[in-house]
Amino acid sequence: MFRAEAQGKKLHFQTVGVIGANEVFKDRETGSRWQQSTLEAISGPLKGQHLQLVPFLLTSWAEWRRLHPDTLVLKPLPGYSERIPEENRMIRAGLSGRGAAPDGVLRKDDRLPPKTMVLGLDVKGANKAFPLAALREARVINDRLGGKPILVVHQSGSDTTTAFLALRNAKVLQFSPANRDATELTDNETHSRWDAYGNCISGPLAGTHLDALILEPEYWFAWSEFHPKTAIYSAPAPHEAR
Repeated sequence: MFRAEAQGKKLHFQTVGVIGANEVFKDRETGSRWQQSTLEAISGPLKGQHLQLVPFLLTSWAEWRRLHPDTLVLKPLPGYSERIPEENRMIRAGLSGRGAAPDGVLRKDDRLPPKTMVLGLDVKGANKAFPLAALREARVINDRLGGKPILVVHQSGSDTTTAFLALRNAKVLQFSPANRDATELTDNETHSRWDAYGNCISGPLAGTHLDALILEPEYWFAWSEFHPKTAIYSAPAPHEAR
């Protein structure tokens, strides 16, 4: 999800092919070609420019309706409704994590299987991949990236993942899940209670918010190809019994 403009000009895009097994699209206004994973113009008058990511939420329909009960729903174009079952089958197959990288990938990183689903995060030029399986196990992750404290929350009931700068009033906060599905959290410093969307709902910090970060869902082969120096999150080893 990105803002369809560059240098103050609104742009309209169409897909024109792939490079490195990653989509390339062209804007109609300047003819510049853009790489999907980097959002960088790779040729044309806007070469070197970057499109801006905008916040979005990948979640279940039930969770979205809970958050936005009056939401509008885009009506499928004629002929598309019939394709939805097959599209869903392909999505479920993709989430299985099985299979090889597609032909054309320019750089392979064997640290994870190629079709591992990861949530990529970039902070101040530093980036890290959070495998979906690890998120489902950890639920709440306190970490650092790009010199900043970060919080990543995975709600197991809806498979929804959110991320934030773990700072409030210039104070670093550490968080723990307040329930099984991590729909609510508590911070260890003030014992305030937070929802999984960065809003403090009770306690000394009630009414405040954490600054959101944008997670990018990708297959490992795509994220690692365009983020060759990426770190990978792994759950801390359990303490040895004494």
